[in-house]
Amino acid sequence: MPLIFDDVKLDCGYRIDLLVDKKVVIEVKNVESINEVHMAQLLTYMRLGNYKLGLLLNFPVLKLKDGIKRVVNRL
Repeated sequence: MPLIFDDVKLDCGYRIDLLVDKKVVIEVKNVESINEVHMAQLLTYMRLGNYKLGLLLNFPVLKLKDGIKRVVNRL
């Protein structure tokens, strides 16, 4: 995702892990627990791209449903 500020475009801005159908941002993690930094990272991607829905996936869990956090932007 390029970073654009005052009509200046930087191509090396941010890297979204996955973008589904240009609507859902998916951020993939492999950490013991999700903290505020991970949520802030996902929200930054969502706000810069004006996306409304994001999923934070964390994999070292016994059940995958326990590692999914749904995030909504500006609703």
